[in-house]
Amino acid sequence: MADLTSEFLGISSPNPFWLASAPPTDKAYNVNRAFEAGWGGAVWKTLGEDPPIVNVNGPRYSALHSNDRRVIGFNNIELITDRPLQVNLDEIRQIKRDWPDRALVVSVMLPMNEETWARYVPMIEDTGADAFELNFGCPHGMSERGMGAAVGQVPEYIQMATEWCKKAATVPVIVKLTPNVTNIVPPAKAAQDGGADAVSLINTINSIMRVNYDTLTMFPTTDGMGTHGGYCGEAVKPIALNMVAEIARNAETSRLPISGIGGVTNWRDAVDFLALGASNVQVCTAAMVYGFKIIDDLTDGLSTFLDDKGMRSVAELVGKAVPSVTDWQYLNLNHVEKAHIDQDLCIECGRCHIVCEDTSHQAITNSLNGERHFEVIDDECVGCNLCVSVCPVDSCITMQPVTEGIDARTGKPIATEKANWTTHPNNPMRIANGPSGPKDE
Repeated sequence: MADLTSEFLGISSPNPFWLASAPPTDKAYNVNRAFEAGWGGAVWKTLGEDPPIVNVNGPRYSALHSNDRRVIGFNNIELITDRPLQVNLDEIRQIKRDWPDRALVVSVMLPMNEETWARYVPMIEDTGADAFELNFGCPHGMSERGMGAAVGQVPEYIQMATEWCKKAATVPVIVKLTPNVTNIVPPAKAAQDGGADAVSLINTINSIMRVNYDTLTMFPTTDGMGTHGGYCGEAVKPIALNMVAEIARNAETSRLPISGIGGVTNWRDAVDFLALGASNVQVCTAAMVYGFKIIDDLTDGLSTFLDDKGMRSVAELVGKAVPSVTDWQYLNLNHVEKAHIDQDLCIECGRCHIVCEDTSHQAITNSLNGERHFEVIDDECVGCNLCVSVCPVDSCITMQPVTEGIDARTGKPIATEKANWTTHPNNPMRIANGPSGPKDE
């Protein structure tokens, strides 16, 4: 079986799955339970100055549900730790002593002055923690105090605070980035210029979940008033993947190790992050929704995937998909695909026809000889993939390459002989035996 042992900044852990800095890592009791369940590491909930901050005593979380009430998005207005600093330090020291084979990183958020960093960093490092994670991403509450995302949105501040921490620390320093920016590369570059050993991303996204339909106030509220929080969960994963890939493929930041965060719920999500440039992944919302035992599915699934790919370690997967990410202007406009409906799998629900007829290119019929039947009209299909996206049956509709190019004068696909479709023996997708020979999807 593939070896899931993870090496990140010289920190070894039995697998690449760490708990992110959040409520699940707020105290020794939780972290002990996580490590007993099999998690590879944890980032301790963000520490700040003493005296500790005060959290609201009321609703801190709210969720976006699917139609079957599955949590797909999560909102959080909880701030950094509200426990005394010394209590946290004592527990971190004990956890590291009891679990020497697990990664234990401490998240830190401090005011923007060097003296404070010089005072607290050695105190925290004395616990034996493996590294620091600088929280420059929290979008609510702390940003109003000049910390969190208020730092992460200004590259100069990121570099400055990172330099202060690096000056006082002897262990690796990871900078956690906010997604509440228009371009993630300048903040990552600033962290690198400040001496950061790695970055982690994404932190949560500014959000308001909904209103209370009875009172017509936002939801949730504290004594009738509410505030934006941080949005996380599987709904943010595409945003996180884009930002991870942008850092991994940019020449200025491509050597910067990445810890991927944002919607990791199953092993496939981990594969996405690792293949797009992350060296490990951090998980929060999924653990809060399903509990720590999800680690079994995460590790079993990733191990099986690596075995199927003939990979012996997690490191072999890291960055594999990065070369396939480019800017739109470099896409091959001489490549044309058409949708194909497998009539044996079609349940004749008609969703593909409805969306194509109403919102796309009128390229799917709904009848044949007076009978209900759905077929793609090749001459009208532009290969947009909408029908594939809405079809409720996996692999019923697939995209297949059918032509060699586009007429430079008209911009329309060049008509070619219709391909002979067969099933690829190693893949449920299909290949075309066209004029130029087999073309693998």
